[in-house]
Amino acid sequence: MPRMLRSRKVATGLVLLLALLLLALLGPLLAPHSPDFQANRSSGLPLAPSAAHWLGTDQQQHDLFSRLLSGGRDTLLISFLAGALANVLSVLVGVTAGYLGGLADEVLSALTNVFLALPGLLILMVVMKPLPPSETSNPLLIGTVIAVTAWAWGARVLRAQTMALRGQDYVEASKVIGERTWRIVLFEVVPNLLPILASAFIFTVIYGIGTYTALAWLGVISPASVTWGTVLNEAQASGAAINGYWWWYLPPALAVALVGIALALINFGIDEITNPRLSSARGGRGPKVRFRLGLTPVLRTAAPPRERDEPPSGAGGFEPTAVRPAPGGGTPKTLEAQP
Repeated sequence: MPRMLRSRKVATGLVLLLALLLLALLGPLLAPHSPDFQANRSSGLPLAPSAAHWLGTDQQQHDLFSRLLSGGRDTLLISFLAGALANVLSVLVGVTAGYLGGLADEVLSALTNVFLALPGLLILMVVMKPLPPSETSNPLLIGTVIAVTAWAWGARVLRAQTMALRGQDYVEASKVIGERTWRIVLFEVVPNLLPILASAFIFTVIYGIGTYTALAWLGVISPASVTWGTVLNEAQASGAAINGYWWWYLPPALAVALVGIALALINFGIDEITNPRLSSARGGRGPKVRFRLGLTPVLRTAAPPRERDEPPSGAGGFEPTAVRPAPGGGTPKTLEAQP
């Protein structure tokens, strides 16, 4: 953890993510108006940003700054919930398949391959479209459905790492002394998978926020719940991009992008710290590796020192004889070898 906090990428990502989380948690309290507040019912045109409305209004005269602050809570809650549930499923399937092997590995690997082949966003649309509007605004249900389509990638990576760890000496020693399987998995295998679990969790959260925003933007999520995706859906339906109402669609899009950037920076920083090759290449504790563009590194080894009495080459300590052709095509002359 101290090494992670010293990383510039991790520190920048954490600061940005904490700021966005605080805005999402305290947003409804800091918002100047409620999400359903309407400034002027008589006007049918969006109002540009002003002192009264920092991010302007939409066609229904809703204060967009208040909707931006209020819409981050459900978006981030569902994304982190989906990441946590997907990680649990990845551990259950991937670690079990990698540690047990045999028939269990074949069945669970086949199940993982099926979920990897399925188009996640299309499956989510098919599953959630028939649901009533009250269910499509339930964060727990939406987070669970997103997690079901997002666990397969992490399970595949965890399975490969578990297969590499199950033959280690400390795992074999635990088997010899009679430790139970669940205890070996929880206390010997899973702790060594924590960097991969952290990376998989961050990746799933990024997938969750992108998927949830896309579902809301496509109109699958109930428009009654104010989120960044539903604001984008309303902006698209009203032609905000065509009419130049940038204050309507640009702030929620930037909010989604900033969350993704913060999580990506944390993920890259963790990968540099936990990956020995990246750590050594960037000046970590390992040996420093320097690369030059256009040059292929070649390892040169020094020849072993010659013994004092060892002949330099050939038999008897003489260089091999050389033959020089005679002038005029005569018999060639043999040059004596020099000692």
